[in-house]
Amino acid sequence: MSYELIALLMFLSMMMLLVTGQRVFGIIGFVGAIFALLLWGRGGVEMPFNAAYTLVNWYALVTLPLFVYMGYMFANAGIAGDLYRMFHVWSGPVRGGLAIGTILLMVMISAINGLSVAGMAIGATIAIPEMLRRGYDKVMITGVVQAGSSLGILIPPSVVMVLYGMIARQPVGHLWLAGVLPGLLLATMFIAYIAIRCWWQPHVGPPLPREERQMPLREKLRLLRAGISPLVIFLVMMGSFFTGITSLVESAALGAFATTIDAALKRKLTFRIFHETLRNTLGVTCMFMWVITAALAFSAVFDGLGAIKAIERIFLGWELEPWQVILMMQLSYLLLGTFLDDTAMLVIVAPLYIPLVIKLGYDPIWYGVLYTITCQIAYMTPPFGYNLFLMRAMAPKEIQLADIYRSIVPFVIIMVIAMLIVTAFPEIALWLPEKVYGR
Repeated sequence: MSYELIALLMFLSMMMLLVTGQRVFGIIGFVGAIFALLLWGRGGVEMPFNAAYTLVNWYALVTLPLFVYMGYMFANAGIAGDLYRMFHVWSGPVRGGLAIGTILLMVMISAINGLSVAGMAIGATIAIPEMLRRGYDKVMITGVVQAGSSLGILIPPSVVMVLYGMIARQPVGHLWLAGVLPGLLLATMFIAYIAIRCWWQPHVGPPLPREERQMPLREKLRLLRAGISPLVIFLVMMGSFFTGITSLVESAALGAFATTIDAALKRKLTFRIFHETLRNTLGVTCMFMWVITAALAFSAVFDGLGAIKAIERIFLGWELEPWQVILMMQLSYLLLGTFLDDTAMLVIVAPLYIPLVIKLGYDPIWYGVLYTITCQIAYMTPPFGYNLFLMRAMAPKEIQLADIYRSIVPFVIIMVIAMLIVTAFPEIALWLPEKVYGR
């Protein structure tokens, strides 16, 4: 049996087992370990253990629990609730204003959190009940929260880009800066869609009643203070990193410390909140570690079979244009995203694709942004979209599974358009890193 056929058998085995609904890391690690044992005998058993040692040596991965901690502290301490109140008052008079304010809230959450889970939790528990109570269309606002929370992996600091930087051996600072303009582009497109739809169909996003909008200007200005501390935390954390004052891990630690101090100064830091934040951080971090370890073991076997050369022969053998190869790769990511989460996709497939991207003459920083946008789309596409399951678990009872699936259609279309725009105009992603670093 040829190595290419064995690699295909590995991949198909993994996909078939994923349909059983078992935990992703268990399936990926099991397939990798079994094939290593069958191919190389007892010595192959060491490959999963080597994957764990590789994980431990990734110093930048220390940022993962720190960024997760920031997001959960931000949500649990009620700081996000104050921010939503600010957007609630200032954008409420506009049709669809609360939905627009939710997108803006998600942008701010993304700026101090590297994952989408914190934004999803805040949107589902704070924003959706408020909008439902004011007569907003449940399908639209469900899509708003799912799409807005996905910005967390694109707008810096992004944990996904940290992982991509480690695998692709690219500087994280460049990747973070490359995600800024595409992230703001996506947020702007979401807001434009909400504004146009609510102007065309006023019943899906009615403005706030006049009695709720009547508030002294002094009180409205006071509410703006809710946005000061998150902005300061973001500027201190990112500014110290990009100016070279702190390393990547030190800036993450600085952000986690600043978020804790902010919660304490606002008298919202209690033992219960601190304990819950640490427990949630430990759970999410352990989940990531298991997935990465299993995916590293799988990819080690995959790579040992010569899968990189096989991928190159497949794509280059079709005599496609370089841009057509990139689109084919993105389509394969979208397909994988319906079964795998972003971390597993990254560790398994990115080592195969990144050498090909460089060989085709494309910038791996730009491709990192494309990959991240593809992950956002994969988060929201059935049958196993990560955000779909999160929303199902967190949404109020009146929102059904059918509503969740219907809600993502326009936002997925917007994301695909944004991905095509960034593909056609790489300068959108590369302009800021070139300005700052002269890349």
